[in-house]
Amino acid sequence: MSATLSFTAPTEHGPQDITLSYTRAGAGEPLLLLHGIGHHRQAWDPVAGILATERDVIAVDLPGFGRSSALPRGLPHDLPTTTAVLAAFCAALGVDRPHVAGNSLGGLLALELGRENLVRSVTTLSPAGFWTQAERRYAFGLLTGMRRTARALPLPLVERLSRTAAGRTALTSTIYARPARRSPEAVVAETLALARAEGFAETLRAGRTVLVTDDVPDVPVTVAWGTRDRLLLPRQGVRAKRIMPRARLVRLPGCGHVPMNDDPALVARVLLDGSRAQSARALSTSFSTVAL
Repeated sequence: MSATLSFTAPTEHGPQDITLSYTRAGAGEPLLLLHGIGHHRQAWDPVAGILATERDVIAVDLPGFGRSSALPRGLPHDLPTTTAVLAAFCAALGVDRPHVAGNSLGGLLALELGRENLVRSVTTLSPAGFWTQAERRYAFGLLTGMRRTARALPLPLVERLSRTAAGRTALTSTIYARPARRSPEAVVAETLALARAEGFAETLRAGRTVLVTDDVPDVPVTVAWGTRDRLLLPRQGVRAKRIMPRARLVRLPGCGHVPMNDDPALVARVLLDGSRAQSARALSTSFSTVAL
């Protein structure tokens, strides 16, 4: 069930009142799920049920996305601020050092939570920040074009396109390797989420200066990358492994940038393996992939 939580976050700009929307289901050790820019928590729906059999799964709409309001005026949608907000969100829920998994922007935030030692383990799917400047400009250009298209399309046209495999491909092939598998209802909802995302422009602007150069030394890290990722190219996964040599790098065959829908069983297994307390230390020292 969807819920909202209001709390006070101690940001670099002073205490701020924040409200985030989230869902919570399952039992076991807590697992926080973070989506990418312009998306919403429903991106995790294809794997949430599998994860909930072993984890207390908390999927949250990031500030300014989905059903969560943008941050208060004057508060930047940057990495330090959003990390502080997520830490305060977990504290308000009474969740101490959850496992965290993130996709794209969510993966970047998950790594930052790990760097601050606020989580038990980190699993990232195509995390942002391991780009060259040319790769960043390419990705941001695609994202800006997707956003412009989503805002320009009338809702009846989006609904009509979503009813056919060709239409779903036209709307979502940038982020899914198998867009025809996405349900029409999900395609409509995520197109609207992208068009209406209050935090999109501010978050994208803050991302221009982001470049990951530091390891995450204190928690186990898994980095997974789809072999058909068209937004953040798979070679960035190899770069991530060089920066974080103890991380486990996993190849996701046939998956795109948002792999949860392309291969739910594989992605769920990667997330559960990455968040297993007893095996996490061993996983963090392995390199289980072929050339990406």
